[in-house]
Amino acid sequence: MIITLKKESRSLEKALDGKFWKVPREERIVYIIDGKIPKDLLAELDIESSKETSRSFKLASREYLEEATRVRVGEIEFGGPKVVICAGPCAVEGHQLLLDVARAIKDAGASVLRGGAFKPRTSPYSFQGLGEEGLRMLRSVSEEVGIPVLTEVTAPEQVSLVSRYADALQIGARNMQNFELLRAAGKAGRPVVLKRGPSATIEEWLLAAEYLLLEGNWEVILCERGIRTFETATRNTLDVAGIALTKTMTHLPVIADPSHATGRRELIAAASRAAVAAGADGLLIEVHPKPEIAMSDGPQSLTIREFELLMKEITKIARAVGRCV
Repeated sequence: MIITLKKESRSLEKALDGKFWKVPREERIVYIIDGKIPKDLLAELDIESSKETSRSFKLASREYLEEATRVRVGEIEFGGPKVVICAGPCAVEGHQLLLDVARAIKDAGASVLRGGAFKPRTSPYSFQGLGEEGLRMLRSVSEEVGIPVLTEVTAPEQVSLVSRYADALQIGARNMQNFELLRAAGKAGRPVVLKRGPSATIEEWLLAAEYLLLEGNWEVILCERGIRTFETATRNTLDVAGIALTKTMTHLPVIADPSHATGRRELIAAASRAAVAAGADGLLIEVHPKPEIAMSDGPQSLTIREFELLMKEITKIARAVGRCV
């Protein structure tokens, strides 16, 4: 059972003998209760709402909140009628390159600048990012261009640092079940984009989001970035049906990352169209002026011209399903 009270109740907590979780939400207190509330106590409580849920992911479930949650990153809203496009280089490589990309993607219609300052790479010999120097570049470009920043945090001890520079935190696929990182990000006071792990079920993904919600962070955006299957022709497999299904299971916004899902520049447009048609609330797309010399993920990065053309295609699909870009 999940009940919402206008203020916390010591008598309820005493009666439940520790068999509850307590979460603040919009100047109210949400109790997730493992068991039954004594009948004589029910009459004393100022209960605003009471919900039963059969889901393992309780706070993230549509059974708890039927209406879609809207999450703001800067002045940009995810989960509404607008399909939000987040774009930028996989990794921050330099100030001028980042500035050029930010201006170009904003002019093309993107709303959020993405870029990695800390890069968890499969090989320890690959470019690992510029760290705090990259974060400073992101903040500087954000303020100059007037676009909010999304960047990845890879460890609990980085959360405070990254939060000083970023408008939203990204938790990557490899860290989806890094529970200490989830707890730290949940306390950071920043919106969090949570990517689905390459081998994670939808339920496991939503349970990872539950860690963030339990820390009182209701500004959570889910990102489908492709899952690992037997297919080797693409980097991953974009779970288009999973996007549509997840939207029925949770009130949280769901976006897609067609760059990582396909790993191939020539497939990004088709995967983007499919994701928007399936109900994705946004896209995360890698863009680089010269992908052939990019320091990270060049083969799955669009050129600026390719991104401009993609935006026109996405706009048509969004309109067809009653949305805008």
